[in-house]
Amino acid sequence: MASIYARRPASGFGKPDKAAGSGKNRVKPLKRPLQARAKFTVQAIYDAFVRIWRRHGWEGVTTRAVALETGISVGTLYEYFPNKHALLSGYFRHYLDALLQAVDQQVVQAMQLTWEERIQRLVRLTCGMDVEELPYFDSAMLMLEYQIAEPKHHRRACDELSARWIATFDACTDLPHRPDADTIKALFVSVLGGRRYLLLVGPDDAEIGNWVGEMQRLCCTALHNADTD
Repeated sequence: MASIYARRPASGFGKPDKAAGSGKNRVKPLKRPLQARAKFTVQAIYDAFVRIWRRHGWEGVTTRAVALETGISVGTLYEYFPNKHALLSGYFRHYLDALLQAVDQQVVQAMQLTWEERIQRLVRLTCGMDVEELPYFDSAMLMLEYQIAEPKHHRRACDELSARWIATFDACTDLPHRPDADTIKALFVSVLGGRRYLLLVGPDDAEIGNWVGEMQRLCCTALHNADTD
């Protein structure tokens, strides 16, 4: 798996980033935390980043603000993230890792679930809206994602989540008729693509709930119909 962690020249937090503006030499985190202390520090940085983001938006994410909010030195912050684009890039991967872990634990590895319950959980998590166990993610972050993430990163994220969908269907041992790979892929793309588009629209909570429910119904109906083909 290609790493998203690589050393890049830093322009600094709160300063213009030529790489992000030109679309070349995407800025990335300097290293992935491996030790428990490092993981704790990076998680604290992400939590602080989200709090600042929700109060002040992207412009409020500066070296001083993130360091003060986290309770660490600026030097420690720079050990992991040379600038705000690197921090956002790392946060995107953090979100994906949390989503994959949630699907593994709550869907693929969960015991004593009917196939319908398993699929409904899978769809709810993939929809990713108003799901407390997942990190915060909003439309403004999605817009910036297109400036930071490279096509290969989008492809890898899609492949990893798609693999979890396939693993979910493998776990549905009570499903009378397992759909073929094309059907699984079509359902996956429908849910994930719809989620990303709806996020840009900025629906209210009621609209989100209705949409998630309809996507769950659509997927289950497609699988029920597959039994009669």
